Amino acid sequence: MTLNKMLVAMLTSVTLVAGAAQAAELSIVSGDTGNGLEFLRGQLDKFEADTGHKVTIVPMPSSTTDQFGQYKLWLAAGNTDIDVYQTDVIWAPQLADQFLDLTEAAKDVVGQHFPSIIESQTVNGKLVALPAFTDAPALYYRKDLLEKYGKEVPKTWAELTATAQEIMDGERAAGNAEMWGFVFQGNAYEGLTCNALEWVKSFGGGQIIEADGSISINNENAAKAIDLAASWVGTISPEGNLAYMEEESRGVWQLGNAVFHRNWPYAYSLGNGADSPIAGKFDVAPLPAGEGPDARSAATLGGWNVAVSKYSPDPDAAIELALYLASSEVQKERALMQSNLPTIEALYDDADIAAGQPIIPAWKEIFQNAVPRPSAPTQAKYNEVSSLFWSAVHDTLSGNGTAAENLEVLEADLTDLKGDAW
Repeated sequence: MTLNKMLVAMLTSVTLVAGAAQAAELSIVSGDTGNGLEFLRGQLDKFEADTGHKVTIVPMPSSTTDQFGQYKLWLAAGNTDIDVYQTDVIWAPQLADQFLDLTEAAKDVVGQHFPSIIESQTVNGKLVALPAFTDAPALYYRKDLLEKYGKEVPKTWAELTATAQEIMDGERAAGNAEMWGFVFQGNAYEGLTCNALEWVKSFGGGQIIEADGSISINNENAAKAIDLAASWVGTISPEGNLAYMEEESRGVWQLGNAVFHRNWPYAYSLGNGADSPIAGKFDVAPLPAGEGPDARSAATLGGWNVAVSKYSPDPDAAIELALYLASSEVQKERALMQSNLPTIEALYDDADIAAGQPIIPAWKEIFQNAVPRPSAPTQAKYNEVSSLFWSAVHDTLSGNGTAAENLEVLEADLTDLKGDAW
């Protein structure tokens, strides 16, 4: 072998070794619902092709409550097996100490995102997660059935209740014994906190815990809202709704067995899929308002983010993955394929998104009605606050006490939990 050939072989070998050293094996958790897991895998395949890294998905339960519990266990134990976590918008204050500060890594891109969303993921000046998409739920309605019965889209919960009952009764009389008026997320988990916060806020009943830390939930408007919701179970909503999370309620809706449905944006593209019985037969509107002088439409602010564990053995590669999943490229594909709302402001004016998912520009009105859960004032105690709240609501929906009775107990429990301060 000539000297030149030897040098080339040596350089090639060194390059291959260096490349191998740079390539990382990463893991990311996912509790995605619908076709979310398939979408994520597709994006990770592109990331792997571009970077040489390998990424494994660690599946999680679809319940965000169960996910959060598992996250806390892993992070408290300093688990090095998980590099990147997908996090709910409310978790930043509770998990901030376990995640890397992404401020410097994201300094060139944070300005693209809605400032309020970046702010929601910033704790004591530390950017603990990058936004992947934002979320606000809507009222899904069967436009064909409303037209058939000469009904308008309900503007209030009372109108929804009456319209749902009339159309359900009419459809059952016509032979569809499986038809229900309204399905939502009624299981005892974080999703019920979201639903019930919307009912309470829409009646002028506050936000459970106010921004100043005061406990506001035990009031007449809140009780009126929750009692109304309890009246749905067994009438316009099936008894089984007490065990529904997002996918169970979507299943009833997408089979064509509900007039109205409350869900997040992801259900829109799935409902219009080629195999969906309701494709082209439904639309969305802001959630109904309650009654009284402070009545308004309210939609719980949701959204998901990507955070890097401070225990990751490959922090640089993990940060690279987080930046990629929060990028404009991935957010655009997520919007087109999953109808998830971008956190990057410019994408709301993107022609491809407007053509492929015209619902996304229209979701601005719904997004403007978004109400945050009280994670900021309650900080590390939020999960316990939410658990006490959804339990009180679930008891009421199940017929175990009136809303007034359960909210009085809830106020006492929250006062004990608060102590001197949140």
